Amino acid sequence: MSGPGVMSGQRAWRTALGLLSLDRPRVMGILNVTPDSFWVGSRSAGSDDAVARAEAMLEQGADLLDVGGESTRPGAHGVSAELESRRIVPVVRELARRFPHVPVSVDTVKSEVARAALGEGAAIVNDVSGLRLDPALGPLVAEHGAGLVLMHSRGTVERMASYEEADYDADPVGLVVEELSAALRRAEGAGIDDQALVVDPGLGFAKRTAQSVAVLAELPRIVAALARPVLVGPSRKRFIGELAGNVPADQRLPGTIAACVAAFERGASIFRVHDVGAVCQALAVAQAIRAER
Repeated sequence: MSGPGVMSGQRAWRTALGLLSLDRPRVMGILNVTPDSFWVGSRSAGSDDAVARAEAMLEQGADLLDVGGESTRPGAHGVSAELESRRIVPVVRELARRFPHVPVSVDTVKSEVARAALGEGAAIVNDVSGLRLDPALGPLVAEHGAGLVLMHSRGTVERMASYEEADYDADPVGLVVEELSAALRRAEGAGIDDQALVVDPGLGFAKRTAQSVAVLAELPRIVAALARPVLVGPSRKRFIGELAGNVPADQRLPGTIAACVAAFERGASIFRVHDVGAVCQALAVAQAIRAER
């Protein structure tokens, strides 16, 4: 296994806006245009509120923005493509208009929603199903030359954040690598450029707390095996609450920062978070220490 600080050989991410350098940690701000996201502090009350939140995140140092219109929290229910598009497309359109040099990601598993968002200026698709749920999504990403995040998960949108699918053998990280490798093959089969692909090990998705901890601890193994940049999304998740003594979501920022810094030290390149300013500051310090070392 590679040691701490291992990096993917790929030092840039190709998106529909061009190449995004990965020579430093990149922070992706979460914009939830949903009424039922797991943390109430992340919910946006419509397009104007979402755009105002986006502007604040960019001022705090966000490099990318990720817009989602369907919650994947434990116990969530899927929504129609029509409703999801109605929630996110106006936000994507306005973000692309106001911040034309900022890559905007659309968090969806549906090709219909992704097509609408890409048509309005989105540059990245963040597919939490890793191209498992909609066979049309991969070719669509290739057609638009968009970036793609392939997240590890299992089951449907309604089940993937539950423990129902958290059935692993003695080597959960090995299975995560195996299943993400299959996602990469699906992307390759769809004609997506290798440099457009980022992998996300899916912290908290179909994983109990110990399994999420194992993924974080063994990130160098994932980076080395998959040879793609790694995105992590630990922000205020249940596993952090459990590790910290069952604290609620509004008290999980310190644990989120710890997880991000640990992931950076183990090779992660992109950090999807709610609390952009705090995480940017922590990663800037971690990067300066690494550079000096």
